[in-house]
Amino acid sequence: MGRVEYLKKEYSDEEIYEILEKPVKEWFKRKYKTFTPPQRYAIKEIHEGKNVLICSPTGSGKTLSAFLAGINELIKLSMENKLEDRIYILYVSPLRALNNDIERNLKEPLKEIYDVAKEIGIELDEIRVAVRTSDTTSSQKQRMLKKPPHILITTPESLAIALNSPKFSQLLSGIKYVIVDEIHALTNKRGVHLSLSLERLNRIANFIRIGLSATIHPLTEVAKFLVGNGRDCYIVDVSYKKEIEIKVISPVDDFIYTPSEEISKRLYNLLKKLIEEHKTTLIFTNTRSATERVAFYLKQLGVEKVETHHSSLSREHRLEVEEKLKKGEIRVCISSTSLELGVDIGSIDLVILLGSPKSVSRALQRIGRSGHRLHEKSKGIIIPFDRDDLVENVVLAYDAKIGKIDRIHIPKNCLDVLAQHLVGMALEKVWDVDEAYNLIKKAYPYKDLSKKDFLDVLNYLAGGIEEKNVYAKIWLKDNKFGKRGKSVRAIYYMNVGTIPDETAVDVIADGKYVGEVEEEFAEKLMKGDIFVLGGKTYKYLGGRGNKIRVKEVFDEKPTIPAWFSEQLPLAYDLALDIEKFRKEVLSSDIEEIREKYDIDEKTAKAIKNYMDEQNKFAIVPDDEKVLIENFDEEKRRYYIFHFVAGRRANEALARAFANYISKIKKCNVRISVNDYGFALILPKNRKIKRADITELFNLDVVKNVKESIERSEILKRRFRHVATRGFMILRRYMNRKISVDRQQFNAEMLLKYCKEVNHPLYRETLREILEDSLDIDNALDYFEKIKRRKIYYLELPSPSPFAFNLVVSASSDVIFMEDKKKMIAELHKKVMEFISMKGKK
Repeated sequence: MGRVEYLKKEYSDEEIYEILEKPVKEWFKRKYKTFTPPQRYAIKEIHEGKNVLICSPTGSGKTLSAFLAGINELIKLSMENKLEDRIYILYVSPLRALNNDIERNLKEPLKEIYDVAKEIGIELDEIRVAVRTSDTTSSQKQRMLKKPPHILITTPESLAIALNSPKFSQLLSGIKYVIVDEIHALTNKRGVHLSLSLERLNRIANFIRIGLSATIHPLTEVAKFLVGNGRDCYIVDVSYKKEIEIKVISPVDDFIYTPSEEISKRLYNLLKKLIEEHKTTLIFTNTRSATERVAFYLKQLGVEKVETHHSSLSREHRLEVEEKLKKGEIRVCISSTSLELGVDIGSIDLVILLGSPKSVSRALQRIGRSGHRLHEKSKGIIIPFDRDDLVENVVLAYDAKIGKIDRIHIPKNCLDVLAQHLVGMALEKVWDVDEAYNLIKKAYPYKDLSKKDFLDVLNYLAGGIEEKNVYAKIWLKDNKFGKRGKSVRAIYYMNVGTIPDETAVDVIADGKYVGEVEEEFAEKLMKGDIFVLGGKTYKYLGGRGNKIRVKEVFDEKPTIPAWFSEQLPLAYDLALDIEKFRKEVLSSDIEEIREKYDIDEKTAKAIKNYMDEQNKFAIVPDDEKVLIENFDEEKRRYYIFHFVAGRRANEALARAFANYISKIKKCNVRISVNDYGFALILPKNRKIKRADITELFNLDVVKNVKESIERSEILKRRFRHVATRGFMILRRYMNRKISVDRQQFNAEMLLKYCKEVNHPLYRETLREILEDSLDIDNALDYFEKIKRRKIYYLELPSPSPFAFNLVVSASSDVIFMEDKKKMIAELHKKVMEFISMKGKK
């Protein structure tokens, strides 16, 4: 294993100037005068050939930290007339918009260095910079072959194609530096894909790896991900150098009885006041629809220079907004997630988060967009929407201030991404099987890849599934493999990448089209689920291809709210801290809470009251106590499991529990899930007894979750994604785009066969759903934790305060925000009446 260690030495300006060529040194002195912290730690180490991961705030000069040693080397070669026509520096970013930004930001300093060189009598050859992404035209690519750039800027997908371009790949063999930017946005299958591309590049080039990241944890894991197995990496962590101020401000004193219009009015008045007190404000919402809604209301209030920025808007519009932000022409910009990443957006003096960002690292990334320069303070305000949100944000703000950041999850041993790269490798040359296996295992996500899984994928690629019209892409013989047929290269070029085609799913009732839902929503459906579309209520019957069949039902409450798919899930580490906080609030007085968590009296009182109500009505579930509550409604029985594990882990546990209960009670069990627990909803004539609860705590969770997955829509959808990544289903063939409908239809034809033979792509689909989507590791960790706690099983006359949001979300979809508020107020009245009756006894 390679060593991973933090760099302790901070170099002085003089020590860094010593290694810089005269034009670079003179330019830097004139423009910046002094080096920033990440530059003091990193530049000299990169110059000496070390792999470095730099974690520092936006605006701290980290991009220049990464580039300066390389640019300096190019200037040196240019001065000595040794600059060749090849690529020396490769910059990879997950964002095309960021790539155009970097190109601009590189060309300007290079021009300035040339001007300085001319002034001091030094002649320099031109250093060329170019961008190669899916937007690059064929003629631009041809020009690059004739006159290669010395610095190439690209995306993970375009790098994978460049590696397999016979002529272009020759230009990559002299690369000396690879810079991976926004590495925190690559802890997904795109990042896994890139890790394999870098290992393949390492076969033909010997380069230094430099990673750039915003707030992320643990950095040692990210460093290993950057450099792969067996290599050393040095971490520069200056994220603590930036001053940050985070406040939680509630728009109202009382979330229960203040009417919706009043909350809305006070919220927008608060926003207007904050915008007027600052020059440029960036507001983050958690959904695209909320982004447009906030912009609309602010404009109605007379706020000027309001713009929106989210992924559903055209690229031209987004670039225009980014440009205006840079020039300081916008007063307020509202974004969903699209401005979280490092596009340079100039000077912002306040970031407002509407609703919880659900993780400390996301909060810090968003708030870090303000106070753009290193010495400026980053200022953020989080505005909660209800009592759960208020508690969550207070804990989150506290964790952010003390630097407690949630851990990342990097997918492991993704067999679909592996299949894609093995086809790419077969296009390069004939491989020895063991040589290829050893290369794959050098990529950090594949360090534990079993030889069996590797050979299963190779055998699938060599054998195909001819009876299902899936043809072999490689030949495999005598422990060697290579490409099979001429069409494989075209297939690879046209289908490379990990991002699935997005689609809307048609909803059909009685043979008629009644609307559409997002695929992410459709994949949550299980037979019998009820949801609302266009004001009507439908029961899900089943799906085929890109259509789901439903029937309209009346007097039934929905089991899945329509906004479900857009919500961000709560980070597991933060969820555990919220449990501890609950216990702390109960045993502390208001002054102690105020002081420790830096909140005003109003906020502290609201939180204290919330905990006291729950405690008097039932008990407060925390890190020592588990609450399972049961109450009856007109037609159903609700069992609420107060598990604070975050929505993804809770969904895994809810699916496992519902699967088991439906078998022993022989009935359909519906589930409603949020970050703080889940409800199992049974018919009135079925009851979960205490003995059943004991059995639930001895459950084989993974087995039951798998059974549940195999009955739900998610398996069909995710199998299509995996099968397209693994080239079992093609997205494009012979210059024709294959519709998502067709892809989905083909996936369902293959799914049954793949399940029967336990195909590697079927296994990968289950792994992806369990690990990446349902967070099974943390679900199992939480399951073990609660077994050691005291379990309270309470039969209650109505839902406890902590259960309000769960109960209302199980039925809140038919009703508007106003009705949801009324429903919570009604539930709250029942709680208060019960408490006062208890008090009189």
